[in-house]
Parts: sequence; C-alpha cells; structure tokens
Amino acid sequence: MKFLTTFCLSLLFAGLLPAAGKKSIVMIAGKPSHGPGQHEHNAGILLLKKCLEAGAGGEVTVLHHLNGEWPSAQELAGADSVVIYADGGGGHPALQGDRLAQLEREMKRGCGFLTLHYAVEPTLEKGNREFLAWMGGCFETNWSVNPHWDANFREFPSHPISRGVKPFGTQDEWYFHMRFRQGMEGVTPILSDRAPESTMSRPDGPHSGNPAVRASVARGEKQHVAWACERTDGGRGFGFTGGHFHRGWGNDGQRKLVLNAILWTAHVEVPESGVASTVTEDDLKANLDLKPGQGLPEKPKPKAAK
Repeated sequence: MKFLTTFCLSLLFAGLLPAAGKKSIVMIAGKPSHGPGQHEHNAGILLLKKCLEAGAGGEVTVLHHLNGEWPSAQELAGADSVVIYADGGGGHPALQGDRLAQLEREMKRGCGFLTLHYAVEPTLEKGNREFLAWMGGCFETNWSVNPHWDANFREFPSHPISRGVKPFGTQDEWYFHMRFRQGMEGVTPILSDRAPESTMSRPDGPHSGNPAVRASVARGEKQHVAWACERTDGGRGFGFTGGHFHRGWGNDGQRKLVLNAILWTAHVEVPESGVASTVTEDDLKANLDLKPGQGLPEKPKPKAAK
C-alpha cells in the first residue's frame, strides 16, 4: 500500500496524473510543417493550454506533448480527453505503430477525442473507421476538400460548445464535405456555412474536388466544418477543420468555441458564457516554430533529370 501511494504521488508530481477532482486533458502537437504562421501545432497547443488553464484551471489538468511526441500509457489511461493538432494522412501521429489500438482502449472507457485542422484526416486504409466511431466524422480523400475561403458563422445550435460564442468569420483552409456517420447518427453540426463557387476552382483530385462535392456546392448546401459527437460508450468527440493559420486563434469566437469543445469532450461543464480567455499579440508570437525564411535554410530542391 505504501509503495502504491508513493508511486501515485511520483506520477502526480511528474505531471502524469491529474490533481484530485480535476479532469485530465492530454494535448498532442505535431511536428512543424508549412510556412511561417501556418500549421503552428506547437505554438497552437501551448496557446490553447494557457487559455484553458487561465479560464478553467480549477476544473482541469492539462498535459501537453510537442513535436509529435506521444503520451505514455499512464497518461492515456488517465486522460478524460485527447486533443491532437497535427498533420494528418499517413503521417498522422495517431496512425503510427499501434497507437490506434492504444487510443481505442481509452475510447472504450469513454475518453473524449478531439482533432484540429489536418488532424481530422486519417487514411482510408487506417484510421477512417476509428475516427468515424470516435468523433462522428473525418476528412476522406476523394470525398472531402481543403480549399481556402472566407466562412461566416452566424447561427449556432443550442449546445454547450456554442455557449458564449458570438457570430464570427475568418479566412482559413476550412475543409468541408466531411465523411460523417450514416444518417449523422450522434453528430451535431456546430459550424456551418455555404461554400462559395470559388472553392471548386481546382481540378478533381484527392483533396481538391470530386463530382459529389461539386454537386453539393452547386445546390447551395451548408457545409459543416466543425461538429460534435456523442458516442454510445459515453464518450464525446469533436472535429474542427479550421486552424491552418495561427492568427485564427486570436479570433475570440474561434478560440472560445474550441476551448468549450475541449471541456465538453472531457465531460467538464462548460460555463454559461463559455471559457473566458484573452490573447495578445505577444501570445500569438510565442513559441512559433523556426521555419524556412526565418533563419532555417530552405530544403534543397531535387535536381531535374537530365
């Protein structure tokens, strides 16, 4: 008994267990990618963590991992929600090795699952089934698209994630035409807007266009770019396709909505006015990755074949 107590205390002081009475949120940032101010996974996760601790620190313990580092088994076993902000596709941190199986163990006990931007995209061969089960929807190649466009969100559902969120709009790489569960079972759209025809300017391709999405845009259907999911195992999921540009986290509406969603997926009561947070220019400049054009040499270009 003494050994067990000592072991648990050592984990608590190491930051691997939440403080008594607090929910545990494990946040994972992917490795740097894209240009300056884009896909700032490390800076984005650290900013959201800071906002959560300031606005809901009494309710949660936030653990974070940067540059694609994966949490330990102990952290995952104690997590009430797992948040991933990273590149997706074959390089998705959750698709490496046996990590999907690790996550599935935690999902079965009701752990939350939340992905941001490119992290909403697994692959058809690996992760598609799990992501649909855990958060109700995901990006699917040759079905979903990833154009840059101005989205305006004027109406929100009556849902804890929407609390305190006022109408807002941003220019972002808003993915849409997600693959959702059959009949939208358990899924509630949170952010929706009609995509302009300009989003269909690219030729068909795995991420750029296909007949189904072109028909949907032509019909003027609302496209869901953020959604919540309630699972039969008691767990909750949330997908958010924005977040390409780091400056988007300076938008009060976007930031509050995602902070609310993190709490909701962890089964923490969202305040009636949402999670309060303030972000300054200095906050947005903090922890940015060093990228090409900022002192980091450009990657050598492959030589043309002779």
